[in-house]
Amino acid sequence: MKSGRNRPIGIFDSGVGGLTVAKSVRRYLPNEDIIYFGDTARVPYGNKSRSTIIRFSREIMEFMMKKRVKMAVVACNTASSLSLSVLKSHYPIPVVGVINPGVKEAIAATKSKRIGVIGTDSTISSGSYNKELKRLGRSYKLFSASCPLFVPLVENKFLNGEITEQVVRKYLKPLMKKNIDALILGCTHYPLLKGLIGRTMKGVKLVDSSTAVAKRVKEILISKNMQSDRNKKRGKAVYYVSDDPKAFRKVAHIFLREKIDIKRVDLYNYA
Repeated sequence: MKSGRNRPIGIFDSGVGGLTVAKSVRRYLPNEDIIYFGDTARVPYGNKSRSTIIRFSREIMEFMMKKRVKMAVVACNTASSLSLSVLKSHYPIPVVGVINPGVKEAIAATKSKRIGVIGTDSTISSGSYNKELKRLGRSYKLFSASCPLFVPLVENKFLNGEITEQVVRKYLKPLMKKNIDALILGCTHYPLLKGLIGRTMKGVKLVDSSTAVAKRVKEILISKNMQSDRNKKRGKAVYYVSDDPKAFRKVAHIFLREKIDIKRVDLYNYA
């Protein structure tokens, strides 16, 4: 049986987008085992109610607890916005979302104190980024834009080209007039469009929450003396989904560029 320190880190998302977070965590913490869960049977989360997102998130956490994870990462902006506080109050392990690390990174990056954030309809309408920014510093101004077509563009491999460029420009045009100097990519899919977004928002620092989350995970493990003691051994990553593994594998290759072990799990067993 694994010691507490060598138990895996659980990471979950509504689908494949959280793989950007998993990839960053593996880069910053190469000795750690990872268990990733993508709720592909119920994706997307961005158009669902708060009560539904909380229920989904708790079912996934029950699965993670059965896998004896030592901490959990909610690698979904929508779930972080709507369910993080509930998960933190119900489970005895550290639970990290993507919003706080992203906001902190943006605060460190901005000089004008004018920050932008882009995300799904649910993430933007929840106001979670605005609330977190006000909690950390009331002198900052946040400007937001919902970009619902970014996710299907990424998952259908439209990462470049005229169509994608037109969509990016249409969504970001309002933010281009706000004189922001930092932009939070408030969805885990969006880093794959970083090149186009960067060319559109010239001179604006793009904040990739996945990197900020990985740094935060490392900080927590060190502070709680929970980091793996396998100094030179590469950690393993196992991936679970709630629907067809073949479809997940196809899209996951866009994010990871490597072959992965994927298993299907019926979450109703953990409801």
